[in-house]
Amino acid sequence: GAAALRDGVYLLPKSESARAVFAEQAQEVVAAGGMAHIVAFDGEDDAQHREFVRLFDRSTDYAELFGRLDAFKTEIAKLDEVEARRQAAALRRDIAALGAIDFFPGASRHQVESALADAEAALNARFSPDEPHAAKGIIPKREKAQYRGRTWATRARPWVDRVASAWLIRRFIDPKARFRWLKTPKDCPKTALGFDFDGAEFTHIGARVTFEVLAASFGLHNDRAIARLGALVHYLDVGGIPVPEAAGFAAIMAGARAQQANDDKLLHSMSAVLDALYASYSELPGGES
Repeated sequence: GAAALRDGVYLLPKSESARAVFAEQAQEVVAAGGMAHIVAFDGEDDAQHREFVRLFDRSTDYAELFGRLDAFKTEIAKLDEVEARRQAAALRRDIAALGAIDFFPGASRHQVESALADAEAALNARFSPDEPHAAKGIIPKREKAQYRGRTWATRARPWVDRVASAWLIRRFIDPKARFRWLKTPKDCPKTALGFDFDGAEFTHIGARVTFEVLAASFGLHNDRAIARLGALVHYLDVGGIPVPEAAGFAAIMAGARAQQANDDKLLHSMSAVLDALYASYSELPGGES
């Protein structure tokens, strides 16, 4: 993200993260017998400061992304779901990467973020027309004992949040859970526990997606492996902070969905993937607790 002042001279805005990188590099240089100093400086005056800031203008990069988003929205009707979601994930990733080096965000960034939200709304309208809207309120605490041996219902042909939520339910909340896959939310039986649609017992609340709401409801969010899975599901469902494993998980999910027309078999296939991810996350520092 550094800007070139001239050959061999680069400028980077002062930040704790940048200083940490330079400090690590300086230690390596000193350890190898060299000399290194970290020097911070300010512009000579306001005019020079403005000139430095202009070096980090990302508006041209945002314009290119805006054009890609516009083309994507035009093409959604012609794309199959796997390809549409692949392109959406790539756009989300590239926008996040640019945002990470946009040290002085302005109107261009807000315009692209708004266009991304519009594109994702168009994507959901095409492939997930009953995608829930976030409700307001607090997440009530639930007792697992009252939710055992139940029928749980969600929309058919599940994508990431619904599959991960179903896995979480069967793995940690209701081991004998039965699932109903609904053509539309209005088909949900009154005796079933609905999840991930408007009006469901468990759905998006505030900034949390359904997986995160379920985890918080049943006191599972303190398990850091589940919290990490929640971050993955959140990013793939509504965007936000990028997760390294997201692209790989989305590709596996898309492939399994293309192979399995039966939603119970799809859940079975993806449960093995989620079990493996949970085990991997549990092995990381600060994992299962």
